[in-house]
Amino acid sequence: MSERRTWADKKSEILSRPGAGAAYEAAKIRFELGEAVRLRREQLGLTQTELAERTGLKQPAVARFEAGGTMPTIPMLERLADALEMRLSVQFQPLREAG
Repeated sequence: MSERRTWADKKSEILSRPGAGAAYEAAKIRFELGEAVRLRREQLGLTQTELAERTGLKQPAVARFEAGGTMPTIPMLERLADALEMRLSVQFQPLREAG
């Protein structure tokens, strides 16, 4: 029987595969953007349907976005920011400082 490994070890093994790091980072970005939109929407007391109406989207598209299922364009992020009464800020960070 093999020895159990920690999640950190398994994650490290997976990310060592060619191309896995880029795919992981893209998924992380989608998840973080979706989570930020969901948290702000909830702060404002909006439903997904209400946010969809404000952005010109359909409710299922908002749900997919909040779940990290889609990578938005800059214009889409601008529409979401406006609907959520926020200012969009896009920035570049040195890799060593990026979280």
